[in-house]
Amino acid sequence: MSTPRAFRRLPRAVREQQMLDAAVRVFSRRGFHAASMDEIADEAGISKPMVYAYLGSKEELFTACLHREGVRLVEAIVGAVVPDLPFEERLWRGLRAFFRFVGAHRDGWAVLYRQARGERPFAGEVAAMRSRIIEVVAGMLARGLAAEGREVRPAELEVMAYALVGAAESVADWLADHPGADPDAMAGRMMDFAWTGAGDLLAGRLWRPPPGADPV
Repeated sequence: MSTPRAFRRLPRAVREQQMLDAAVRVFSRRGFHAASMDEIADEAGISKPMVYAYLGSKEELFTACLHREGVRLVEAIVGAVVPDLPFEERLWRGLRAFFRFVGAHRDGWAVLYRQARGERPFAGEVAAMRSRIIEVVAGMLARGLAAEGREVRPAELEVMAYALVGAAESVADWLADHPGADPDAMAGRMMDFAWTGAGDLLAGRLWRPPPGADPV
């Protein structure tokens, strides 16, 4: 009897976070359709009516989970990318923050990138979060190129940002399935992969097809 009384004394914001924590765990395991509000309530150690009262329907609850995890991810990356640092260090810090988030929030990653992306009602939430990350990366690229006295068309910057984010997402998905992997090591591998190309780009060295190949 002591546990429910202690739970009832918690502030509403704390209760909601506990419910969201439980919901993220259940949704990550079961997906949106297979997860039940009964299971989420059991996971949170509360009654199902309380879940409805605080966070609404299952669709509203799933949306709240997406929003929280997406905001956490974007804030982790933006907070790590200090504007005045050299581009190389900003890229490293951003990648490290990204992989550290995935390593620490594997259930949240599963909900964002595995459970939600194929569900039409929720795809917009994920797309908006991803667009924000791409904007951050494109901005880093633009500032890095400007510091080297080079200008690149916005469309080209966007393509480069999409390529970098897509590669990082693929590595993060692997990381999510390997709890023993080191997030910082994954960030280092991405730097090995990405910085070689980005460094050449900043220096004005572009790839060209070999002689006799189809032109670009």
